[in-house]
Amino acid sequence: MTSMIAIIDYGMGNIHSVNKALQLYGAKTIVTNKASEISKADKIVLPGVGAFDDAMQELKMQGLISVIKKELNSGKPFLGICLGMQILFEESQEAKKAKGLGILKGTVKRFKETGNLKVPHMGWNQLKISNTCPLLEDIASGAYVYFCHSYYPEPAEKKVVAATTDYGRDFSSVVWKDNVYGVQFHPEKSQKIGLKIVENFLSRC
Repeated sequence: MTSMIAIIDYGMGNIHSVNKALQLYGAKTIVTNKASEISKADKIVLPGVGAFDDAMQELKMQGLISVIKKELNSGKPFLGICLGMQILFEESQEAKKAKGLGILKGTVKRFKETGNLKVPHMGWNQLKISNTCPLLEDIASGAYVYFCHSYYPEPAEKKVVAATTDYGRDFSSVVWKDNVYGVQFHPEKSQKIGLKIVENFLSRC
């Protein structure tokens, strides 16, 4: 696999682990916050850990919002991980100021803490595959992946939902629209299943 993968480093992602997972399959990677390098890459990965407002502020301050939108609109394969998936949507209940990128229609909502349901949702949980998706090729419905989040996306268009996960309610854990893929879990922490998803992004998306 000779594609160049740009991993966007805006100060809020688990960059090292994501980079290592991609390189396991022979991917050429560049960790960057430079628009010129992102534009030259064949595929883009946007990791993310932290708060929605902070993420959008960092992307804005580093001049990355326009290049991300440009490359997404050009058809370049893109994978958003955790917070990197959430900011693809229009807005979040977490955000006090910032709007999302608006690539996908919908809102990011907070889990309600009730009974035995603790927030954040942390640990292993299952994927319930609802639509055929290149990212999920050879992944069985019921496979376990690793989550760590308090918010989840609620897409306005149900057709973009490729898999859901049950945590007091079914929420969208994998989304896909054209060249844009998003996962709410951490594939780089999800062992064999997560690495298969990384491999699928490299070879099938």
